[in-house]
Amino acid sequence: MTAGVAQPGETPAAELMVVLDLEERGPDVYVGQTPSTPLQRIFGGQVAAQALTAANATVAPGRVVHSLHSYFLRPGDPHEEIRYEVDRIREGRSFSTRRVVARQTRKGSDVAIFALTADFTAGERAVVEHSLPMPDVPGPEGLPGLAEVTAAHPKQGAASAAIGRAVEQRYLADPFDPQPRLPPDTAFRVWFRVAGRLPDDDAVHAAALTFVSDLTLLSAGLARNGGGWSGSIVGASLDHAVWFHRPVRADEWFLYETDSPAAASGRALCFGQIWSADGTHVATVAQEGLIRSLG
Repeated sequence: MTAGVAQPGETPAAELMVVLDLEERGPDVYVGQTPSTPLQRIFGGQVAAQALTAANATVAPGRVVHSLHSYFLRPGDPHEEIRYEVDRIREGRSFSTRRVVARQTRKGSDVAIFALTADFTAGERAVVEHSLPMPDVPGPEGLPGLAEVTAAHPKQGAASAAIGRAVEQRYLADPFDPQPRLPPDTAFRVWFRVAGRLPDDDAVHAAALTFVSDLTLLSAGLARNGGGWSGSIVGASLDHAVWFHRPVRADEWFLYETDSPAAASGRALCFGQIWSADGTHVATVAQEGLIRSLG
């Protein structure tokens, strides 16, 4: 893998592949770059996706990721390269486990900014199979996209536009609606797909899904207040987990439903469920995040 630079006119999928295309610097050491951004810190989904890509590079062909668990330790600096160090902590007959620590330079010191553990499976014959049914919602066609949301909420939508430029989004509800979402209708749903065509590689699609899974998840923690993110409220992901139930193409429409069952002490626990357009339940996501008032 070699790091590249997105060229003018490339599709968003090609731009995302530049992010996922890591440079191998040594045995089990990979380096990732951050595309130019107005943000002061790196989007967490990018670091998680790159770390998963680094882990997958050390796994034998035929083994696919079934879960990842991670912690965001420090904000990532978008102007510094990220070094991913992979530890091959288990190589079993059915499962391979990798630990990845992402590091950056801070004032001359080498510090960890992110830690991930991912597990890969050779596959098993299913003894039981069940899944959550997809909600009965309209398809993505005709729904407002990120451009419409940003135009309606230019201040709140600016960060979303910068982070999600590689991903098409179709909203079933206004993410900045001032009205609180009250039980039992607290879930928020968005259709996503990476714009363009990604390679026919399950590892790439798992990494792309990981990237997308961090886009709207913490917002679920604010839904019961209404209004979404504003200048007086900031948030940060503390940890992030994904369970991959079945393969999915991240460059085809999938529905992402998020909700927050609990929030206390400045932290919100948020869950996400992902279905492909045909109704197949493909992944479950969990995250706890910090939500802090600047007032």
